[in-house]
Amino acid sequence: MRHINTRHITDIIGFKDRLLHWSQQFDDVVWMDSNQYDTSYSSFDAILAVDGFTSIQTDYLEAFDKLQEYQESTKDWVFGYLTYDVKNSIEKLKSDNFDGLEFSDMFFFQPKKIFLIKGNQLEIQYLNMVDEEVESDFEAICNFQNQDTVSKSDSIKIKLRIHKEAYFEKVNNMLAHINRGDIYEANFCQEFYAETAEINPLDIYLKLNNVSKPPFATFFKQYDKFLMSASPERYIKKEGHTIISQPIKGTAKRSADVLEDEQLKRNLEQNEKERAENIMIVDLVRNDLSKTAIRGSVTVEELCKVYTFPQVHQMISTVTSKITEGTNPVDVLKTTFPMGSMTGAPKLSAMKIIEDLEETKRGLYSGTVGYFTPDGDFDFNVIIRSILYNQSKKYVSYSVGGAITSKSNPASEYEECLVKAKAMRDVLER
Repeated sequence: MRHINTRHITDIIGFKDRLLHWSQQFDDVVWMDSNQYDTSYSSFDAILAVDGFTSIQTDYLEAFDKLQEYQESTKDWVFGYLTYDVKNSIEKLKSDNFDGLEFSDMFFFQPKKIFLIKGNQLEIQYLNMVDEEVESDFEAICNFQNQDTVSKSDSIKIKLRIHKEAYFEKVNNMLAHINRGDIYEANFCQEFYAETAEINPLDIYLKLNNVSKPPFATFFKQYDKFLMSASPERYIKKEGHTIISQPIKGTAKRSADVLEDEQLKRNLEQNEKERAENIMIVDLVRNDLSKTAIRGSVTVEELCKVYTFPQVHQMISTVTSKITEGTNPVDVLKTTFPMGSMTGAPKLSAMKIIEDLEETKRGLYSGTVGYFTPDGDFDFNVIIRSILYNQSKKYVSYSVGGAITSKSNPASEYEECLVKAKAMRDVLER
């Protein structure tokens, strides 16, 4: 049973900062922040979940069955992640590439303490706890002083897992698959990494979030493993009987010059290649949603709409569907995972080719972090524009990718990767 307490917060920005710093005392932390991004599809502006009461941690084998059992037996808020490699539980696929991070394939926990923020309203939900503990924690958060508690991160040197010439060769290999008709499109990714790296994860997250301010920012901690994410993309959301997916395909850099920046945005809106990429993934998402949808309910609400973020312009589409009362929420995840924007079309063929050409096991990158509510609703992001860290191994990593189609030029794709990687590289190397 959850104890619910509500508060009005005048300085919500300052409170969020103190709340996030206060949370670092716990081993299990999920912080999700919309950065006040105006979206009609979000239920909360920010959420913090800490201090696991129960949890499930497993490899990909029967991962969705285990998640369904955990979600149904808990009947409570649960927060966690699915790595990209959970795909191996759905299809006859493998993930044998190098893994320097070693995240479990799946992890979810039932938090003792949840903080839900919407506007200036704070809702505190504690599991089996008394008023005195809520009051004590709230006072500690309000009075939290962080200036001496966060050690700064040292600048580190980033290495490339795939160098430029090898990248060109691999993209040309993928283009050969496309020309043969094996696939229409595939998302090809490359890793940037550093070894013997000592960083302060919260410090890095705050820097990354400050330069990116995305609508799906996430700080995740599980003991010695961390995710610092500036994701702009929602994977999938369930609200009542409505399912919402918002794939991103199409990226353009920003310019400090207002007129040039507006032209870059218009160029993206009119770019036939980028629109084709987006539309192909929209078709894939429509097909995935139809597996659980009421017949005729799959609808494209927005097609190829360009949104502007501090680092890039992005082309985003919104696809919705309706499900019946008896549809299990985990089945919606299972029939749409991994998300189309990070795989390709046809999805199975693309995933096989991706595994052959990429050098690194994706792991949590291009997987998803999110939550289930006690009513079975959920909201999950796409883990892109993210830094991952194994503190025990001192291994830090970020990956970027792009959609390869018949119109792709290897040099242009490489430049797009560098644009996407810029914010992460800057905060690590500064």
